[in-house]
Amino acid sequence: MINFIHWNVAPQIFKLGGLEVRWYGLLFALAFLVSYYIIKHMFDNENIKQDLLDKLTIYVGLGTIIGARLGHVLFYQPDYYSHHLIEVFQIWKGGLASHGAAIGILIALWLFVRKYKKPYLWILDKIVIVVAISGAFVRIGNLMNSEIFGIPTTVPWAFVFERIDNIPRHPTQIYESLSYLTIFVILFYLYYKKQVWKKQGYIFGLFLILLFSARFFIEFIKDKQVEFEQSLPIDMGQILSIPFVLIGFFILYKVIKKYKTT
Repeated sequence: MINFIHWNVAPQIFKLGGLEVRWYGLLFALAFLVSYYIIKHMFDNENIKQDLLDKLTIYVGLGTIIGARLGHVLFYQPDYYSHHLIEVFQIWKGGLASHGAAIGILIALWLFVRKYKKPYLWILDKIVIVVAISGAFVRIGNLMNSEIFGIPTTVPWAFVFERIDNIPRHPTQIYESLSYLTIFVILFYLYYKKQVWKKQGYIFGLFLILLFSARFFIEFIKDKQVEFEQSLPIDMGQILSIPFVLIGFFILYKVIKKYKTT
């Protein structure tokens, strides 16, 4: 008989009066902290002033949180939230979409470069490196919440999420986290060792291809998040991933063509 991994970790680290500290929030905050220092090293490498990084942090932070929340509301549960508008603002109850976060970050960065007169692809090449490592942290946060798990399976490493049911499932949170960590290592290596940051857009295009391809294939073994996805040939996460992958190939093609002729 296979001994599956039984998972029953409480999402709260501790409670103190009305204050509740959760693993997800801690990992989310840790992702921002790690991202800040990684980008700081990149800015130092390119002799960019520190105060610009502080401003960038505010833009990205707001873009991530607002985009992720609105993405979940609009892509996954528009009918529910249209009748519960106040809950749109109750982020602590859960419900953040990575595709919405991606769109939110893109808009925030566009506003940032317009104000501070920087090339859009220049900043995108840096942000996507830390987005990859942040995604790894966030998916572990999902694991601690026993959410966004996979379909039933009998593989020896299957998790039984006891807070949900007694069915062995693919731990897709771990699959995604390891995928994003691998993508971070690849992009970070290319930035520092291959100096591809000098080819604006290369890292961004490659990121879109790698991350959303990984997301697309992992979705095949991920449990449906909302009921309406049952009627779709592929789920919403896959539908939203396809345009990002195609855009990534287009950007990479244009960058390679541009720098091949210069």
